[in-house]
This record gives sequence, structure tokens and C-alpha cells, in this order.
Amino acid sequence: MGDALKTLQIVPTVTEEPRPGKRVSRSHLVNRLNYINFQDQSILVSLRHLVYDDAVFLKAKPLPCAGERLDCLWAETPGLSQLLKTYRFDYLLIADGKKYLLVNSELVTLNESGLGLILPVNCHEFQARRIRRHPAREVSVQLLQHGALFDCRLVDFTPVSLRVSGKCNDASMLKWINRESPVHVRLLKGGRILYSGNYEILSQQVSGKLNTMVLGQLHGNMHRFKNKKYRNIRQQLVPSPNIVFEHPLINKRVNLKIADISGTGFSVEENEGDCVLMPGMMLPDLKITFAQGVSLDCLAQVVFRNVTGEGGGEGTVKCGVAILDMSIEDHVTLLSILHQVADTKSYVCTDVDLNELWDFFFETGFIYPGKYAHFQANKERIKETYAKLYTHNPHIARHFIYLDRGAILGHLAMVRFYRSAWLIHHHAARKTVSVKAGLAVLDQVTHYLNELESYAFANLRFVYCYYRPDNKFPSRVFGGFARQYTDPRICSQDEFAYSHFKAQGEDGSLAQPWEIGCSSLFDLTEAGSFYRYASGGLMTQAFDVFAGAAGRQELEEQYQALGFRKELYLYSLRKNGSLKAFFLVSCTDAGFNMAELTNCVTMLVLDEEVPYRVLELSLGELSRHYESGEMPVLTYPVSYLEKEAVPYDKVYLLWVLNMQYSDQYLQYCQGLFRTVKKPS
Repeated sequence: MGDALKTLQIVPTVTEEPRPGKRVSRSHLVNRLNYINFQDQSILVSLRHLVYDDAVFLKAKPLPCAGERLDCLWAETPGLSQLLKTYRFDYLLIADGKKYLLVNSELVTLNESGLGLILPVNCHEFQARRIRRHPAREVSVQLLQHGALFDCRLVDFTPVSLRVSGKCNDASMLKWINRESPVHVRLLKGGRILYSGNYEILSQQVSGKLNTMVLGQLHGNMHRFKNKKYRNIRQQLVPSPNIVFEHPLINKRVNLKIADISGTGFSVEENEGDCVLMPGMMLPDLKITFAQGVSLDCLAQVVFRNVTGEGGGEGTVKCGVAILDMSIEDHVTLLSILHQVADTKSYVCTDVDLNELWDFFFETGFIYPGKYAHFQANKERIKETYAKLYTHNPHIARHFIYLDRGAILGHLAMVRFYRSAWLIHHHAARKTVSVKAGLAVLDQVTHYLNELESYAFANLRFVYCYYRPDNKFPSRVFGGFARQYTDPRICSQDEFAYSHFKAQGEDGSLAQPWEIGCSSLFDLTEAGSFYRYASGGLMTQAFDVFAGAAGRQELEEQYQALGFRKELYLYSLRKNGSLKAFFLVSCTDAGFNMAELTNCVTMLVLDEEVPYRVLELSLGELSRHYESGEMPVLTYPVSYLEKEAVPYDKVYLLWVLNMQYSDQYLQYCQGLFRTVKKPS
């Protein structure tokens, strides 16, 4: 009988008093048995001892059933001969994790192969537990407690409890388990961690080396991301999308309706008795599906579970799910839908009539005569660049448009120009609604950035822009925040002199002890030290001007794969080996930025005693990277050119925001935008 004992099954522990059973017809019972046969599952057969009144349960597999006769085969047969001599048939138990059917049948045959029964006209269904317990599929478990590690398997689970079982070859280790202390649980499948968190030990059974425990979750709700005062509103869409995923613990396809959604997560509702979402559980390969056939893939995690009662009956469970990872293209699609719901005139990366866009740029004065004079010679190439930017929607660029009845009222664009920094540019609005439409797209962008700040796929640590100090609108929106916080580690502003340089063929070259060459790691450190001393701002971090900066080549390759030019060169001017000036040479397609601020040389003058003639010769050597040897130059500090009496065209303020402080910036913007209503 020792072998037979391996097949004995105990009814799952009932933690609540069973509710009164309800009567179930034979036809319903037969349908249930045939489903179990179809799924190749088993039922439990209760056998009671002839003398001692002890009961054991054996697994049996039902054969197809068409009426009152049911035949079953034992799931495991070794050692049954002796067992059947001392035990008699009692009843059938058909459990589904939440309720069970108790079937008092008439025995026809009983042997080592199986048994035959006559099913009753009615049986009884009992509620075993409030929440269905789901059998797990191939999920390994690691239990950690005070430095001891126990390897187990997950037997079954509910969203608030787990049953785990495993052998421990060193029996002494089982004595190390302290039932009064929590255990840290990791659930793994295919080498991927699906869950980690702390549980309390509700019960434990030890049989030889086999250890079985029922665990209760200690902390259901969690904070995946840092708390924010300003969170984008979750929208209730009509029709609402669904989430579809393969449940990682039970290999079951789940399809749930989304209650509300934002760019960072969503909530869904389940019936409490059949819920399957466990707080903290990872949901790989989840799809957000819309009625119109749009499907967005993401990695998600359940972050909270709240139960609401309904008149004393079965409650409803509302679960919050955070989006952890998603392709940047799918995320843009999601945000474009949400922005449309929030404001039907707000568009993200929508298809644009390019003729209407150019008309908008000229009518609003965004392309003024002086600016047009600099790029009109390349106008055909610029048209090609914008056709790629606005029709192919590459993941390096974003555009935001406020559109009413086909007319563009406001526009703003962003490009990822450095590894983790995005440039805000091309902000314009119709004169008739300039302030209102301009604020509308800015409000749109601030909420867009707020959604993205937490995601690695966004490559968003900094946002920056250039603006003229005498331009009141950006001075208020961008400069006002920098002035309010007065901490350049949060938001910095630096003045740069803007001028155009044209190489002259007879300029000549540098003579000793001056030399210009590619920057060394020491030069980058030295340039960073100078900038921190002179400004204390964020430019060198945002522009990857520091030793150890990585990812520059990868971004350039992404541009090239999309059909755009992006090259970045770092040069140093030295005298007797000492760094005197640093040059960041950026080369892009003509018109990528209208003011050519992405196609220019940024020059940091570390020593203001450097003769300007030496810098002119240096710029002449760098001009070989540009067609016609002409390029814009941004010079820092402006005081150097003023000291040398060198003329320049204008001053630009470089504004850089550390996105760790996006909450503060959004708070500032909300107060600012509240004073001006959006266009109606």
C-alpha cells in the first residue's frame, strides 16, 4: 500500500464554512464530466475504510458520458489491489477551485483499472471558497527567509494566496523555517521573474522531505513609479479597449475590458470569485486591443487590487495595471488617441498636408525674411526633409498640432537630438488666436512629457530649447520657470551669441604653439569643469559632453537608417597642450531646425585671453564639415565676443530642464495656462 499512498489526494482546505448546497441536474453534471474528459483532467473518488472510517481520495479520469452510466479510469494504478480490499466507494467530488459537486452515485464496478457508476438524477453543488483557486502550470518558486533559500513549485494560487510544494534534500533546513516571520517569494517561468514580494505563512505540512505551504500576501498594493502630484487624467474611452494576454501562471487566455486608461497605465474590473490578477504580477506580451483593429503590445504589471462589495453578494475587483515597456511607436499611437479624447483638436504625429504646413509657417511669421534668406537656396532639400519628418513619423521626431476644420492653429515639434535629450522647436500659432493656440500645443506637450518621463524607451532625461530673450512668450513659459526655481541643476539658462561664419580661402592655418584636434577624455572633463564653474547648468549633461558618454553612435545610426543625416564631432583648441576652447560640431540635413541650431558649431571659450583670430582659424578648419564652408556658430560666453568687440547677429538662451523635476514644471505650467483659455 506504500505505492498507493502516492495517489491519495486530500480535499483542498476549506477556509470558510461551505454555503448551503444547491441542487444540480444530471444533464448539467454530464456536461461537466464531458468537459473534464475533453480537457484531459481528473475528478476525485472518495473511498472510506471498512473498519476505521478513514477517508482517502484518488484521482480518476472520466470517460465520455452520454447518460446515467459513468465509467472512470484511475489516473495512477500501482498498489491499488490491497487498497481496494480495505476501502469501499463513498462518493465523487468534482472541484473547480471555487466550488465543488458532491455526487452520491450507485457503484456498479470497482477494480484496479477503474470504476463504473450510475449517476443520480440530482447532485449538490457547494461553495468551497469565495475566490477560485487556479492550478498553476510549470511555475517555479524561490522562498527566501533570513538567508535560507528553498526551491519549490507553485501548485495553485489566488490573487491573495499561494500554495507551494517542494522537496528539501537536507531535512534540517525545514527546521529553519520560522512560521512567524514573512518569506520573500519569487515566481519564475522560463528564467523570467513573474513576481517578487513578501508573504506570511498561513499553514505548513511536512511529510518526509516534502514541504507544502499556503502563503498569504502581505502587501497587495505597490508603487511602481515615484509618486507624482500631477498625473495625467485616465480617460474612459467609448468604445473601451480590451486587454488580452496569456496568464503567465495558469497558461490561460484572459480578455478583460479596460475601465479607464492613460499613457502610463489602465484599470480593469473582474468578478471577485473568478479574479486572476495578482498585485505585483508581471504580464508579458499583453495586448491593448481597440474595436477598430488597432492592437498595441506592452509589458505590464498589476500594481493594485481593490474590492468593492455589492449588496453582500459577490464583489467586484478593480485592478490597476502599470505599463512598464512598450515600443515608442505603439506608445505614440496610444497617446494620440488619448489626446484626441481630451481635446478633439489636439493631434500627435498626425498626417499633415505639407502645403498647409508651409503656409502656416510663413503666415504666422515663424519663417521671417531673415530666416528664409539663410535657407531658401536649399528649399527643395528642406521640403524633402519635412516630407519624411511629417509623413513617415519616425521615432526620433514628434509633432503636435492644434487643428480646427482643416486649418492649423498651433504647432510645436520635438526631436531626439542627443542620447537622452529632446529639442523643443518650431513653436508657432496663427496670429488671430496666437496666445490661445500656442498655449494649447504647449499644454499638450507638457502632458505628453509627463507621460514619458518614467520610461527608458523614451530616452528622456532632459528637454531643451533655444529662444530669444526679447521673445515674451517663451520667456514667460520657459524662462519664468527657471527664474522661479533659481537652481541650474533643475533648470538652467545660458546665453549664447549667434553668428554666421563663412570660411575664406586665404585664411591660413594655426601655427605653433596652437593646435586643434579631436577632443580627448581629459578635454571633455576639462570642458565640463569649466562649464560647471561658469554656469552650473545642465548643457554638458544633456549634450553628452562628458567622459564616458555612450550611445552617441547608436543615435547617429538610427538617424541614418531613417534617411536623415546626423554627425557629431568634438574638437579641442590647445596651446602648449592646455585646453583653451572646445567645439561641438553638429551636422544635420538642411532645415532640420529652421534656425539651423542642429546644424551648427557650439563653441565654449575657456580662456578669454585667446585672440579671436585664433578662433577664426579654428572655425575655418571645422567648416570643412559643412557645404560651402558656411555654418552658424553659438559662442559661450557672450562676454568674450563683447570683450573682443566681435559683432554677432543675436543672442539665444539655451534652456534645459532636468525631467526628474517634471512635476514642478507641470505645476508651474498649469498655473500659467489656467490664465488663458484654449481656443473654442
